[in-house]
Amino acid sequence: MASDVRYARNLVAWRAARRRPAEEDRDGLTAKEIELGFDARQHHDTFEPDMPLPSFRSCQPSCHRARWLIPGLLLAALLPPAEAAWSLPLQPGEHLTYRVAWAVLPGAGEIKIDGVTPPGNPGQLLVTASTNTRGLARLLLPFQAQSDSLFDVATGRIVSLHEKSRTRKKEADHTVTFDHATREAVYSSIVPAQPPRSLEIPPGNPTDLMMGLLQTRTWDLKPGEKRDALVLFDDDFYELTLHALHYEDVRTPVGTFKTLVLEPRMEKTPPKGMFRRGSTVRVWIAQDSHRLPVKFEVEFKIGTGTATLEAYQPPAAAVEQAHPAGPGASDAANSRP
Repeated sequence: MASDVRYARNLVAWRAARRRPAEEDRDGLTAKEIELGFDARQHHDTFEPDMPLPSFRSCQPSCHRARWLIPGLLLAALLPPAEAAWSLPLQPGEHLTYRVAWAVLPGAGEIKIDGVTPPGNPGQLLVTASTNTRGLARLLLPFQAQSDSLFDVATGRIVSLHEKSRTRKKEADHTVTFDHATREAVYSSIVPAQPPRSLEIPPGNPTDLMMGLLQTRTWDLKPGEKRDALVLFDDDFYELTLHALHYEDVRTPVGTFKTLVLEPRMEKTPPKGMFRRGSTVRVWIAQDSHRLPVKFEVEFKIGTGTATLEAYQPPAAAVEQAHPAGPGASDAANSRP
């Protein structure tokens, strides 16, 4: 029965992707398709009954959050033509740790990113990113921040976002819930306390900056190519275009990688925020099977912040496949590419 469901679901998705134009406008989608996240812009040229579901290696555009609720055979047959889901930036069990350097401070901070399946919610993926200053930087500029991004696994779209931060003089805490069918998000400020307000979602698949940068690992760009991304900064959407610049070798504590350098720019709308102030953001994506973002860099007028990968744990499914349960299985938690 499970194989029949998979066959039917994949056949429906493949047929739909073959029929629908590559750059179709969202107005051509039904409300149900939009709700389920059908917005693929690429497709397989041939159908294989066992072709994998869209994942961070096989699906197309960007991605955003968590529910692996897969339609059954009857539902798949009744739904309007379906297309591939958005790619998830992380997989359950995957963990990345970055060492942050700021200006002349090599150990200024640390970023930890984890992907987990919430207890009792197998159709969702929770991605948590925490940032903390440490050492001398903590004494000079104490900073703590955490973001919890909840994704629907079946569609790859973000469901909700919770961000909070604290400095010596300021504390902020807010949540955002996304309604992709109506293209509206509800922004609720907890600290400072403010009434919830509605945000119109521009065209694209929204994400926060960190998830947006992580999501680039699912793309297959070559130098000279570019791709659009929609990023939410606090309560403001930024329509970015990420340019693939060139290949570059990068040495990290995890290893040396051949990488592709990506740079987001504001080209579709007038620059604002950090981009209007002349800041530059770059991300280095390893060109191997893991396609890890091994380095991030943000240039400000007062200095450059660089985050370099120093530890990596692969997805739980990959660990289980490589190291079946038994003696020594726990060693997989420390594996590196």
